[in-house]
Amino acid sequence: MKYTLLIILVFTSSFAFAQKVMIYGGENHDVYLGCLTCTQFHDESVWNENGVYGTKNNNLSIWSEFSEYGNEFSYLSPWNEYATHPPILVDEDGGYYGYFTRNTDFKDRTEVEFFVYVLNNYRWINEHFEEFLKGLIL
Repeated sequence: MKYTLLIILVFTSSFAFAQKVMIYGGENHDVYLGCLTCTQFHDESVWNENGVYGTKNNNLSIWSEFSEYGNEFSYLSPWNEYATHPPILVDEDGGYYGYFTRNTDFKDRTEVEFFVYVLNNYRWINEHFEEFLKGLIL
């Protein structure tokens, strides 16, 4: 798994540097949930454990199992395989990257390889956050 992770991260790192891709949740996609391609040192990054969007203790964090955006049973969560209102991914220029959801049947689900990797491996990432961050090249 570790080698696969590094290959994917190296492949996607040039994309990640070029675009700030943000997650918006809620039924109307008007709730900012952080930056998916920002480094772990960026205040808005979902990879910043000390930030609002990267901590497991905030209701706006996709990593908080107690929030409607991080609970795998919430219809608003990217981790719900049957989500009906998953978050969307957009960049600062209004570029659209699809829905950020594990629901593989959802129309317009993101196809960006790094985002799909995160969706498919979110449990491992959440349990091994520090290890994942060591290999993350954004």
